[in-house]
Amino acid sequence: MDKYLQAKYNVAAPRYTSYPTMPYWDTDHFSVARWEDSVKSSFFQTNEKDGISLYVHLPFCESLCTYCGCNTRITKNHNVEEPYINAVLKEWNMYRSLMDTAPVLRELHLGGGTPTFFSPANLQKLITGLLSWVNIHPDAEFSFEAHPGNTTAEHLQTLFDLGFRRLSLGIQDFDPAVQLIINRHQTLKQVRNVTYTARKIGYTSVNYDLIYGLPLQTTDSLVKTMHLVSELVPDRIAFYSYAHVPWIKPGQRKFTEADLPDAPTKVKLYDIGRSLLKNYGYVEVGMDHFALPDDQLVAAEKTGDLHRNFMGYTHQHTQLLIGLGVSAISDSWYAFAQNEKKLEDYINTIELGALPIFKGHLLTGEDIVIRKHILEIMCTGKTTWNYHNEPFEGLLKGIERLEPLAEDGLIDLCSWGLQVTNPGKRYLRNICMALDSRLWNDKPATQLFSMAI
Repeated sequence: MDKYLQAKYNVAAPRYTSYPTMPYWDTDHFSVARWEDSVKSSFFQTNEKDGISLYVHLPFCESLCTYCGCNTRITKNHNVEEPYINAVLKEWNMYRSLMDTAPVLRELHLGGGTPTFFSPANLQKLITGLLSWVNIHPDAEFSFEAHPGNTTAEHLQTLFDLGFRRLSLGIQDFDPAVQLIINRHQTLKQVRNVTYTARKIGYTSVNYDLIYGLPLQTTDSLVKTMHLVSELVPDRIAFYSYAHVPWIKPGQRKFTEADLPDAPTKVKLYDIGRSLLKNYGYVEVGMDHFALPDDQLVAAEKTGDLHRNFMGYTHQHTQLLIGLGVSAISDSWYAFAQNEKKLEDYINTIELGALPIFKGHLLTGEDIVIRKHILEIMCTGKTTWNYHNEPFEGLLKGIERLEPLAEDGLIDLCSWGLQVTNPGKRYLRNICMALDSRLWNDKPATQLFSMAI
């Protein structure tokens, strides 16, 4: 990779799990009442045809992984499980009261935190409660995240019996030195046992999360990790860039920038990992994701049906995503809403009988258009626009900002759209950032996002 491009584009850039990105949400014009109206509207428009998605945030972990950027609560007290489940089910009941008919559930994902912190019995209580007044779509997919160190055969069987077929294991790196400094411990034997047990039970998809750019990570250690992973043949692999944001996540101050690979080394880690995954037979999908050739994500990208939401990439598209639990984010397409980020505030608001929403954003017409283009770039590597149907100044200025990226060979740009080139795949965040009208209209005085490289 050209060192000039590395230096030029190694800037702080959003990951674009949403547009507008959260720091640019216009909270002044948002209200819970308006959010509820957007949920009703989106549900009425799409439930019967497409169904809805549910994300449940289960925040508890027994120990802090110092690299982690998620909202977590560290505790070894498992008495917190049942009260939390009761609160989530109460929140779901509030959403169901906004719906004039039973929701058609298309996707259900349990994230964290560590969902397998919860006992199998309590997970069964949670899922049974969520499914008590829904119609399950014929193509529904249920998935959950798990820690290889505490996921038991009983966890796997219980969730399988409830309809789960997809499992995602957080591995990050097998190197002992890296595991020690990030306080994330799991052995190859544990990962192998969970993977093989899941497949024996009947799970059809196992994903591994891997991260490059971690403290003390070297090219040799990454190659060894990739080799071990390849022997287990997961169906999907998420190969993420470590996001160093210690001003947001103080746990990352357990190590310093001196422990991190520098930018050229981090690029080398990515290139090596990406090359190895392709050699092992995986196909690159979107940004940071790889899958076996017969995977549904690969087929969806080829047909243009790949979609991306707060839960990641999916081959299915629902307009309404409801996030339950502390800090969970919901998306009606017309608006975003985030729940209270502090556990106690979340529980207290639920007990008062109100949706525990902390902040949100109502999308403008320009927001929706720019969001569509960013989503298409992230999912298909291309997008098209129409000046007559999309006469927004923010989009026009964004297209002008794309010209230097075209000159650098990252995109093929024409009057009606763009196509990301092969070298440009490494810079998807930068390409999308050129279209980010809100960021360019209000450039941050301090760093808000992790570095692109």
